[in-house]
Amino acid sequence: MTNGIARQRLRNMVEVPGGEFDMGSADFFPEERPVHRKRVDPFWIDTHPVTNAEFRRFVKDTGYRTVAERPLDPNDFPGADPEGLVPGALVFQRTAGPVDLDDFRRWWAYVPGADWRHPRGPGSTLEGRERHPVTQISFEDATTYAAWAGKSLPTEAEWEFAARGGLDHATYSWGDDFAPRDRRMANTWIGEFPWQFLPGRGQSDQPGTTAVGTYPPNGYRLSDMTGNVWEWTTDLFAPHSAARSCCAPSNPATIDAGERYPRRVVKGGSYLCAPNYCLRYRPAARQGQTEDTATGHLGFRCVVRP
Repeated sequence: MTNGIARQRLRNMVEVPGGEFDMGSADFFPEERPVHRKRVDPFWIDTHPVTNAEFRRFVKDTGYRTVAERPLDPNDFPGADPEGLVPGALVFQRTAGPVDLDDFRRWWAYVPGADWRHPRGPGSTLEGRERHPVTQISFEDATTYAAWAGKSLPTEAEWEFAARGGLDHATYSWGDDFAPRDRRMANTWIGEFPWQFLPGRGQSDQPGTTAVGTYPPNGYRLSDMTGNVWEWTTDLFAPHSAARSCCAPSNPATIDAGERYPRRVVKGGSYLCAPNYCLRYRPAARQGQTEDTATGHLGFRCVVRP
């Protein structure tokens, strides 16, 4: 590899020093326990999630079709309703008022035609959203992009170490105060989820992604390690104890088929994480997401290891 190619690959990346840290948290949800000492080697990581513009260049160069754009084979989903096996993805639908929070189907819908180009379904576009994180991305989509870019997806430990920004025991990426001096630090849900929404910086009156870098970076100069979109890691999800998966809905066809796809760890929370429901906009927070699922609040970023 020439120096020029190496420099191009590391463009818009930050070098994170290796070291040891206390991974997980004993203060919140069962799947984050137990706290354990972990060591990571130095690595480079994208300063922000992969954007729509960056993913578009990849698709233009390769002709790649995401999982959400491909026809579904009924043989892959025994027991599923064939009429429901059409290309599409999961889209958040804000409710008109308060609802019980025990079933995510009240605010998530599988929308035929939803994909990375049409994140809210047919008729939606990426116009004016080139700098927003790409969404509706499955695990395969993320790993294929990373390989094309000469990179990899981070491990859960790498991601959490980077998200902490050098603050080993802080609750959030910036410290222990969620809103220091009443300053909003990340694109998370403020209000009563899933109906009452108070817009933040860079948002309209509807919840959604914001342009990368809209909110302050952490101590490693990394943007959007908290909120905006959940991010894929390479780790298989193995909860240490029973855990309710509040923010990681699965493809309905996958549910009907008995979850034939494994779950990977996703990190960081999203614009849908709210104090009254989720509280997973913290470095230690983790969820399991089935590999085939694409949603409007799930993206990724890449790493390069020496």
